[in-house]
Amino acid sequence: MKKPPNAGSYYYNYKGFHSIVLMAVVDATYKFLYVDVGAEGGASDVDKWSNCSLHDAVEENRAGVPQPEPLPNDDQPVPYHFVGDDAFALRTWMMKPFSLRSQVLRERIYSYRLSCARRVVENAFGILCHRFRCFLTTMH
Repeated sequence: MKKPPNAGSYYYNYKGFHSIVLMAVVDATYKFLYVDVGAEGGASDVDKWSNCSLHDAVEENRAGVPQPEPLPNDDQPVPYHFVGDDAFALRTWMMKPFSLRSQVLRERIYSYRLSCARRVVENAFGILCHRFRCFLTTMH
């Protein structure tokens, strides 16, 4: 994107170009459930998450997260979780990988499986960009 006039470095991201952030929640079927657009590319992930409307709704139990349900072939209810990366704080509803420095085998397996879940989100964005090619070009 072309930076807004007089924006300085607010929109300049860590990858070295200007951007506006799109933060989203995606389910296991690539369906976008929540989208927040407009944060400056230069803001940290923690700031973006802390300032979006979903953060407060989840913290205050107003987000409409479904009640726990059993997984296939099981009768034990399992709660729904959000999957984040290292930038997100660990909460009862937020799963994030273990630190790379202190992983034993069980922690590496957990982090790997969590990365598989995060790939669903990355694939959803890939599908979105493939469908709407304008996301792959500079916008004015």
